[in-house]
Amino acid sequence: MSKLDLNPENEIEEELFEHHRFEVPKGQSLVRIDKYLMQVVENTTRNKIQQAANSGNILVNDVPVKSNYKVKPFDVVRYLMAHPPYEYLLEPEDIPLNIVYEDDQLLVINKEAGMVVHPGHGNYSGTLVNALAFHFENLPMNSSERPGLVHRIDKNTSGLLVIAKTDHAMAYLAKQFADKTSEREYIALVWGNPSEDEGTIRGYIGRHLKDRMQMAVFQDEAYGKPAVTHYKVLERFGYVTLISCKLETGRTHQIRAHMKHIGHPLFNDERYGGNGILKGTSFTKYKQFVENCFKILPRQALHAKTLGFEHPISKTFMRFDSEIPKDLMECIEKWRTYSKSHQEFE
Repeated sequence: MSKLDLNPENEIEEELFEHHRFEVPKGQSLVRIDKYLMQVVENTTRNKIQQAANSGNILVNDVPVKSNYKVKPFDVVRYLMAHPPYEYLLEPEDIPLNIVYEDDQLLVINKEAGMVVHPGHGNYSGTLVNALAFHFENLPMNSSERPGLVHRIDKNTSGLLVIAKTDHAMAYLAKQFADKTSEREYIALVWGNPSEDEGTIRGYIGRHLKDRMQMAVFQDEAYGKPAVTHYKVLERFGYVTLISCKLETGRTHQIRAHMKHIGHPLFNDERYGGNGILKGTSFTKYKQFVENCFKILPRQALHAKTLGFEHPISKTFMRFDSEIPKDLMECIEKWRTYSKSHQEFE
């Protein structure tokens, strides 16, 4: 089976799992942690260990370390991986799928907000992968042993995903995502009023140095992977703005981290600080209006609207478009109405 790396945009807590934990014995001499782990962890390679360290997934005394860290007696070492330990077996579940296209090579689904894409910490059932395992047999595995997944989106992000049904489709589609020849457009509602009508955000995305549940944008490549997002303003509502985001890369939480980085976090994005009143007055009526919007849209305002790729067999470029879901559309309409009747914007 093909096992190709993904460029995920996905919930962090659904990715990291503790596979190994041990205390360095009393008599251990000083040695690099990558060499040490090679000795104590079965079926691994030094390259995998170094990649894990570079990603912040090797912790000593709960602090991420690089591969040149030298272990000391009584250090507590934790080795985290991007898939659950093998004791967590995938259970097929009869969960309905919103399939917008299907043939013998692939299918495209429109995922609802709230559905986790694959089993992970705290979410071992009810996921898209559980549903795929029920509805389809012998789906090809990706590099993380997850059937059918070519790419991913966050739990509370709605929108389109392509699923591979054959090894050939998995390899062909994954290469397009890696080569940046696929098309992905998201619709987002963000706080604030961007100064430019369009722009490009670049930087290296990696785990936040203090909050491991967040991603952050760095200028130093040592701290993350290159990420590029092109955004365009669609409609301005004063305190919030509707934008389109096109991805060149697909890093974890890319749009959410990038928009926060430029001072425009996604509306009601709790993890990245968008769930408070970031723009506008604190007057009671306005505060109540924003809180009502939060109730209508109890998640980050992000939808994977358009997806395009070349078919692995016909070589035809296929493009799919999805409607903005009801909760996001209702929130947009409320802001549109509010902006027409209020002129006190900053």
